[in-house]
Amino acid sequence: MAIFRRNGSEGKNVRTQEQNQSLMKLIKRVHSVVEHEDIEKHRQSQDYFGALLGNSREMDIVPVDVEGMHCEWVRVRRPHVKRRVILYCHGGGYSTGSCIYARTLTTKLASAASMDVFCFDYRLAPEYPYPAAPQDAMKAWDHLMLQGFGAADVVVAGDSAGGNLALSLTLSLREQGRLLPGGLVLLSPWTDLTASGKSHESRAEVDPVLDAEYLQKMTENYAKDADCRNPLVSPLFADFSGFPPVYIQAGDNEVLLSDSTRLQKNMLRAGVPARLDVFEGMWHVFQMSPFKTAAEAMDKCAEFIFEIGR
Repeated sequence: MAIFRRNGSEGKNVRTQEQNQSLMKLIKRVHSVVEHEDIEKHRQSQDYFGALLGNSREMDIVPVDVEGMHCEWVRVRRPHVKRRVILYCHGGGYSTGSCIYARTLTTKLASAASMDVFCFDYRLAPEYPYPAAPQDAMKAWDHLMLQGFGAADVVVAGDSAGGNLALSLTLSLREQGRLLPGGLVLLSPWTDLTASGKSHESRAEVDPVLDAEYLQKMTENYAKDADCRNPLVSPLFADFSGFPPVYIQAGDNEVLLSDSTRLQKNMLRAGVPARLDVFEGMWHVFQMSPFKTAAEAMDKCAEFIFEIGR
């Protein structure tokens, strides 16, 4: 595990902490604008911010219909890798989120890795609880296989609940005896729907994005009739034997930090090459934000993707 800190004098560290505090206050205000008790309005607000912040002249967004499921290709307008692809699972607690909202991440990932990103709108809870999302993830995977990609040429990535979904998809592929992706990239993955990690308490006062009430509501929406210790619901409790390389990023100030640190430990015990970077002063899925540390984090994702593709 690596924790990224800035080098320099004590004065610089103090200024950095003050800047992080200001950023977290800003993120909290922005999140309060997006979040809404009416789930449809919440989804619409996310799409608005996704369209605003994920807009880039360097990208082509190509919509695709896969058996009635809306998907989209995110492609850089320059020569780039074509034989490999990133399958992206968006976050949103399994109740919100979309390809549009995910553009705050998919455009950055496509640019940093110089690869096409394929994102999909899986069915959302509470209208469609577990196992609708994993079924749709498998549909997206099968579509890429039909397009001629080899399993090892696909990197499955996701943020928050999307990280959960990326893990669940890989577990399902292994259960079916199918070939696994070349690697996984997980941004602040939500891996434990039982909320048993210590950071749920230790980071409760500093996390500007998530709180216990929100996580409980998302869990009820998605897993109301499911066992939350089922590895396909809470991948933290899975046996990861045979998994491909995994790269995890998390913020030091998020309540889901334990979901990442414990995941890495479990993977290492199973012999999986799992790397974790914890970014000091950062919050849940900080990579969405338009500032330097987010860009640096995306560059590290790209480095990992390059390494496993050699």
